[in-house]
Amino acid sequence: MDTSSFADKDGYIWLNGKLVPWRDANIHVLTHGLHYASSVFEGERVYDGEIFKLQEHTDRLIESARILGFKLEQTAEEINEASRQTVIANKIVDGYVRPVAWRGSEMMGVSAQSNRINLAIAAWVWPSYFSPEARMKGIRLKLSEWKRPSPETIPTKSKAAGLYMICTLSKHQAESEGFDDALMLDYRGRIAEATGANIFFVRDGALHTPTPDCFLDGITRRTVIDLARARGIEVIERAIMPEEMADFSECFLTGTAAEVTPVSSIDSYQFTPGAICAQLIKDYDQCVRRKIAA
Repeated sequence: MDTSSFADKDGYIWLNGKLVPWRDANIHVLTHGLHYASSVFEGERVYDGEIFKLQEHTDRLIESARILGFKLEQTAEEINEASRQTVIANKIVDGYVRPVAWRGSEMMGVSAQSNRINLAIAAWVWPSYFSPEARMKGIRLKLSEWKRPSPETIPTKSKAAGLYMICTLSKHQAESEGFDDALMLDYRGRIAEATGANIFFVRDGALHTPTPDCFLDGITRRTVIDLARARGIEVIERAIMPEEMADFSECFLTGTAAEVTPVSSIDSYQFTPGAICAQLIKDYDQCVRRKIAA
C-alpha cells in the first residue's frame, strides 16, 4: 500500500458534483461532521475495474444518512455514476472506494439544521487489508475492553463515523500489544465483531456467526453466507458467548477490506485455518472477479 499522506496524492476526488484535483478536495476546520460526527461513509472494493456490489453500498450510504437525519442531494443513480467516474479518473483496476457524506460548516453547534449535506468520493489503489503472509497463517486478535453499544444508545444500523471511535481505540490497543486486530463484545457481553469486520466460527462443519442486532450486517458478511449455503455449509446466526470459542475449530473475519481473513487466535483461544476457510477464500475471490455468482 502507498504510505504517503492521503492529503498529498495525485489524482481526482469527486466533491459535490464534480471531479477536483486530489489536493484541492478540502473542507473547513469548523465543519460540523468533524466536530459532532455527523458523517456517514462506505468502503467499497474495485476488482478488475468494477466496484463490487456498488448498488448495495450506495443504498446503505443513503440509509445511513437518513438514520442520522439528513438527506443526500444526489440520487442513488447519480452516486453510482460519480463512483464509476472517480474510479476511471484515477485509473483504478484493483482498489478501494470511499464515499463520505457530512454536514458542512454553515452552522456550528449541536443543532445544524441548515447545514449543507456534502458528498465526496475518493478511490485509490489498495491491496488486501492484511498481508498475504498474515492471511495464510491466520491473524491474532485481542479481546477489547470497549464494547459495542446498545441500539437504544446510538444508531447501530448506520455506517456512521462516530461508531468507529471505539474501533480505533480497540485496534490501536491491540496493535500496541503485538496483535493484528481486536474482537469486540457487545453491551450484553456477547461476541459482536472485529473493529472493521464481521466474524465467523466453524464447529462440526457448520458456520456460527453472531446475530447483527447491534452492529452492521456487513455486505461481505451476507455474500459469504450466500457462498457458504451454496456449498451446502450450514450457517447458524445466533448469540455467541466468549467461552464458546474453546469449542470452535476455525475462525475468520469478513469485510470489504478484510475480504475473508482467517484467525489463528483470540487471546488464549486457538484456531487452525482449515478446509472451510480455504474454500470460502477461494469462492469469495471467484465471486468478486465474477467467476461465480454471489
